[in-house]
Amino acid sequence: MNTQQIDLVRSSYALVEPIAPQAAEIFYTQLFAADPSLRPLFRGDMAHQGERLMGMIGSALTLLDRPAALGSVLRLLGSRHKGYGVQEKHYATVGGALIKTLEQGLGDAFTSEVRSAWVELYGVISRTMLEGAREPVLA
Repeated sequence: MNTQQIDLVRSSYALVEPIAPQAAEIFYTQLFAADPSLRPLFRGDMAHQGERLMGMIGSALTLLDRPAALGSVLRLLGSRHKGYGVQEKHYATVGGALIKTLEQGLGDAFTSEVRSAWVELYGVISRTMLEGAREPVLA
């Protein structure tokens, strides 16, 4: 990602952060509408799950200037998600739900440039998590 894209995702996320619980609820509504078979992968309190999701996104954004550190975190996350039953095909569904959530949450602030930056970011996230999911587990 280039500097402009990083700035765009960070500044747009700053607009979403104050409504994080609502954004997370929108995200999961979008996700389960797109693929209801994903619902059983999420156990427990969805509000807590939403907090974790928004925290993970925020953490990823702080590491955008340190791609090696971000890559390590994302590969580990991908490996863990594989253990939860997440499959490669689910990543596209998650990406679509994320973009729809941002579009709804940001309204007019979700410009084509912001959209492109988030699509690029999610591409990096999903590719790196999938690398982690494909790595052999060391015992």
